[in-house]
Amino acid sequence: MHPDETYTPGYVRLALSGELDARVERLEAMLVSCDICPLDCHVNRLEGEIARCYSRHLPVVSSYCPHFGEEPALTGVHGVGNIFFGNCNLRCSYCQNFQISQHWKEEIKNEVSFERLAEIMLELQNTHGCHAIGFVSPTHFAPQIVRSLAIAARRGLRIPVIYNTNCYDALSVLQLLDGVIDIYLPDFKYSDDETGLTYSKVEGYFTYARLALKEMFRQTGDELVYGADGLVKRGLIIRHLILPNDIAGTEKTFDFIARELSVRTTLSIMAQYYPTNQISDARAMKDDAVMLLNRRIRESERERTLRMLDTYGFENGWVQELEAQHYYVPDFTNRDEPFKDRKDFPRPPTSIGN
Repeated sequence: MHPDETYTPGYVRLALSGELDARVERLEAMLVSCDICPLDCHVNRLEGEIARCYSRHLPVVSSYCPHFGEEPALTGVHGVGNIFFGNCNLRCSYCQNFQISQHWKEEIKNEVSFERLAEIMLELQNTHGCHAIGFVSPTHFAPQIVRSLAIAARRGLRIPVIYNTNCYDALSVLQLLDGVIDIYLPDFKYSDDETGLTYSKVEGYFTYARLALKEMFRQTGDELVYGADGLVKRGLIIRHLILPNDIAGTEKTFDFIARELSVRTTLSIMAQYYPTNQISDARAMKDDAVMLLNRRIRESERERTLRMLDTYGFENGWVQELEAQHYYVPDFTNRDEPFKDRKDFPRPPTSIGN
């Protein structure tokens, strides 16, 4: 399987012009007093200092594999080559990837060289035939990713790259990723700052996420670019996870997207929530906030979300079926195949507007 020759990724063009190397230098300079994300920890990661994300200079690759559970317009026949980065700048109490995002003492052992990260990208393209490379939880490793991407581009990487982020991103970093990232896939979690502090332990989540989304939208607009193979090559797809008791503030989320971005923006509404991590810990059940998330979502909550999509006039994207909450359960004790085989994934999500 060869890359779709009808689309040339932006990072390839930047690599040929020398601009990609210039972006690497500017991004890595930010690691001297780290302000790669809104936490602004200001430690010198080039010298091995660590703070909130517990990550040094080298990237932490916890797992990588072809993944067949992403949006239909990304997955195709051969899947997305997802690279799961260890550690995180958030501390979500319900994180489904908590095995790799919140156990830094183990994950630090999975540091790899920039050359190795580039090799992984090429392996996913050349050996597995993946249609795109998905950087999962990339925020705290943005400079390292771009450095490795420059190496991979010189060695023949030619498929789109996906920035699958929690949306707690620094505007200055996203501006330096302009033209580097082909597809932005942010998870827009909450519609107010207080909820972000309660469940993800960060200040100003909604404030920073709005700025991040506006920058992603500025770079891509509201139309997806498709290739000859019928898959998305460039654009913005905003994910939103339905949470029990409307903890995510879905209507306010839709209102922001409709008013400040566009109703033509492609949305991916996820119904796959299930109690895990701290939420499933019986010892924590005395916490009222935790109790609000201690169940799966109901069909009535999914239906309410569908009605709101109609109210705001969104027409592009997908909504997961309720059965999704029983399938998207990773187990990172198996680093080679953390998700079930693709035959076990549920039926594709329903298209918005159908």
